[in-house]
Amino acid sequence: MIRTSAGVDRAAPPPHPTDIPDRSWIDAVPLAAARPYLRLMRLDRPIGVWLLVFPCWWSVCLAGIANDSPMPDLWLMVLFLVGAVVMRGCGCAYNDYVDRDIDAKVARTATRPIPSGAVTPFQALAFAIILGWVGFVVLIQFNWVTIAVGTGSLVFVAIYPFMKRLTDWPQLVLGIAFNWGALVGWTAVNASLDWPPVLLFLGSVMWTVGYDTIYAHQDREDDRALGLKSTALRFGAYTRIWVGGFYAAAVLLWLAAGLLAGTHVAYGVAIALVAAHFVWQVATLDMSDAKNCLHRFRANRDVGILLLLGLIADMLLSSSAGSG
Repeated sequence: MIRTSAGVDRAAPPPHPTDIPDRSWIDAVPLAAARPYLRLMRLDRPIGVWLLVFPCWWSVCLAGIANDSPMPDLWLMVLFLVGAVVMRGCGCAYNDYVDRDIDAKVARTATRPIPSGAVTPFQALAFAIILGWVGFVVLIQFNWVTIAVGTGSLVFVAIYPFMKRLTDWPQLVLGIAFNWGALVGWTAVNASLDWPPVLLFLGSVMWTVGYDTIYAHQDREDDRALGLKSTALRFGAYTRIWVGGFYAAAVLLWLAAGLLAGTHVAYGVAIALVAAHFVWQVATLDMSDAKNCLHRFRANRDVGILLLLGLIADMLLSSSAGSG
């Protein structure tokens, strides 16, 4: 309780949700009616776009290395970025529609557009469908193999919001959905699949299970009270060991993918830096501190940047060595 200047006791206000900013650039958008939809897309929190697009970009670069290309295909990189923005927004709007009753009961999500009344459930679902069609327009810019492979991800996108009600491993389903681009990026270049993108995909799934377990610790008590499930609840006090194991598996699978694709020293240096970054995450993780968990979750953008720079440097150095 807190005492006001008038001497009246009043309940202390709840802490501000850990990942929803008080103010963002969305508040400056002139068209007020558009703001709730921009928030549905989480455009004020771009970490999800980064985590979705990096496996696509890695895969394009890995395919380029296998083909001895001097640079990644920039048009493909742009298409994947647009697709990531649109499909992340589609997934968030759909997820919020499915979870609308749960979100209203969780402090971190109670201010989202649907539970706050900024949009109706019907409007959110309609918006998700519109974004899905925009994503389809992006997808059909690729070859037919990529279209077929990319369409397969929709199964996991559709079932993911329900997994927290059914299994302790919703993070695994999220990992499959979020990292499908590791398969699609390779097919966009080569119109076929091979072991390097498969290993890249598997490593990326392990990565997502690790970082989303950290993220899920923010909602641990709310999830337990609501009867929901997560790897954070399943691992409990052993989270560091489990997350460390998943991160180690990611590093090994990414290294194997690179070796099979013909990467060189630059990629190996990037993998070493990523491994060191993972050690920092696990060693400094405090599961009881929501801000600590959120910071380490967001730090995975740096993982994506390190691997991407390593792959691009590998392409450039290999091309220079070949021309010399």
